[in-house]
Amino acid sequence: MKKIVLASHNPGKIREIRRCLEPLGYEVLPQSDLGIPEAEEPHLTFIENALAKARHASRAAGLPALADDSGICVDALNGGPGVHSARFAGDPRSDERNNAKLLELMRGVADRRAHYYCVIVLVRHADDPQPIIAEGEWHGEIVHTPRGTGGFGYDPLFLDPRLGMTGAELPLEEKNRVSHRGKALVQLVERLHHGPLHESSPVLTTVS
Repeated sequence: MKKIVLASHNPGKIREIRRCLEPLGYEVLPQSDLGIPEAEEPHLTFIENALAKARHASRAAGLPALADDSGICVDALNGGPGVHSARFAGDPRSDERNNAKLLELMRGVADRRAHYYCVIVLVRHADDPQPIIAEGEWHGEIVHTPRGTGGFGYDPLFLDPRLGMTGAELPLEEKNRVSHRGKALVQLVERLHHGPLHESSPVLTTVS
């Protein structure tokens, strides 16, 4: 199997990405399994953070690396927490604290619209000048109380009105079909079918 380092310590992300890539013959190695520490995420955009994480993991492992940067963007919060989603409630980071802070800020707010955004970056080597980039969005709204026990992050609060379920209520296969990360992974998989780990042409694909 071809090896790709995944620049994440998040068990939920690891599970979702493995589910999509391993059937194609890619062994997804979480950077934590290789003793690689998390990269700093000082940037103000998702793409810059994803690139920094992918290059960091590739340089440390000497292998192609994949990184995801994602977040939830709430209309009533002017797109926040956005790029700060993972650290929304400060340290120590936890989904429970982040969700509690979001619910507190949304108390009494009528406009519940929100969307998840994800960008996935694949670098063939640490200094790859033309990384493969894919993006995805998932539109929905914020519920008033958490629902469901699956997923991770803000999934218990994020309702897909078309399905009538939150991200935490959806089976993993269904979530991967409709989610921001799932959409970005579909685009990445299309490129991996053509052996992009040995190509140099850039790809930017966006789905919503």
